[in-house]
Amino acid sequence: MPRSHEAEKESFWVSYTDLMSALLVIFALVLMITIFNTQSAYEEKEAAINEKNQMIEDVIGVKSEIIQELIRAFEDSDLAMEVDPQTGAIRFSGGVFFDLNSSMVSVKGTDYLEKFIPQYINILLSDRFKDEVSQIIVEGHTDTTGGYLYNLQLSQDRALSVVQQIFQPSFPEFKYRNQLKSVITANGRSFSIPILKKDGTIDADKSRRVEFKFRLRDDQLLDQLQKLGERDGN
Repeated sequence: MPRSHEAEKESFWVSYTDLMSALLVIFALVLMITIFNTQSAYEEKEAAINEKNQMIEDVIGVKSEIIQELIRAFEDSDLAMEVDPQTGAIRFSGGVFFDLNSSMVSVKGTDYLEKFIPQYINILLSDRFKDEVSQIIVEGHTDTTGGYLYNLQLSQDRALSVVQQIFQPSFPEFKYRNQLKSVITANGRSFSIPILKKDGTIDADKSRRVEFKFRLRDDQLLDQLQKLGERDGN
């Protein structure tokens, strides 16, 4: 074989080897960048999930603290009331505040409010929780006698009457009275959330009631985070 042909052949293989080496380096670089980007994306997603979970735990922790405080405060109370261990809602039995078809707070209801409100507000608007609570809701409910709109009006009137009674000049002074004005609201729910007996039928007496609820500033955010978590399967 002529020497020049040998040189050309050797030069070809050297160039081919260089090309393959260069491609191998490029492939390795692309692979490293892909792995780096994937790892970064995973770490960012993991950090976001951890932040979200921490936020949920913080909100749930505050809510649990308030509920436990309420349960401790009223566990020996002689008032006809229940504390919902899941939501912290305070439920007074029907007939305590109002007579049938009436939105005027009864004498017994006024006595209950004077005992209940100072303790309740002293917990929710304490230094520990005042920055966490966005709303205190007085919620009126009725039985199913009469139409929906009639009962909606009646339940709203009852809830408003309770709030009006709390701020009457004759109502005993209590701590955080002025601060309460910025967070309290009165809502009526008609007969949309009745109380049921064990057999599934509506308990009319218990359904005619007033409930006190609270809402945290982060409750809406918590709801959104939980929905995102359910959507993402987290």
